[in-house]
Amino acid sequence: MCRGLELLPITCLERAKELKALFGSFLHKTDHSITGQSKRKFNVDEPLKWKESFDKLLSSQNGLCLFRAFLVSEFSEENIAFYLACEDYRTSKPSKLASKAKKIYNEFIGSDAPREVNLDHVTKAATKENIEHPSQSTFDVAQAKIYTLMEKDCYPRFLKSSSYLELSRMTMTSE
Repeated sequence: MCRGLELLPITCLERAKELKALFGSFLHKTDHSITGQSKRKFNVDEPLKWKESFDKLLSSQNGLCLFRAFLVSEFSEENIAFYLACEDYRTSKPSKLASKAKKIYNEFIGSDAPREVNLDHVTKAATKENIEHPSQSTFDVAQAKIYTLMEKDCYPRFLKSSSYLELSRMTMTSE
């Protein structure tokens, strides 16, 4: 198994597979829920909303799982992992900020980071300075750059991917 798939939470991979494999059957049922552990409701129009904006995709749990699985297939899953780590960091208790900041920096930004994200030298240096005195905004600039990278590069490719196109076609044919 490739390292990228290994790092993806199994529930997210399973969710992406459920979305792809079972989506067609939702369209013919009155209760549009996905079977399995989560029992979360799935709106059949949801994939069409993901095309409206990158924010709508990220705010959807189903969309996020499918997008993350897509990034794994593109060998760029570290981008969404970093983005989500920053979101989690921002809501951390002040007592946890220093340790979490170092962990995020070492995993995604530092030299020889195992899941290094594509940031310019200036942003890396500023972020390294920020972790010396961590606050909720320590990673804001770096996170914004990765968000923009995903929005301008990965998101358009996701919208052209076979997985997304298949889901959106199924949705449009059900109307």
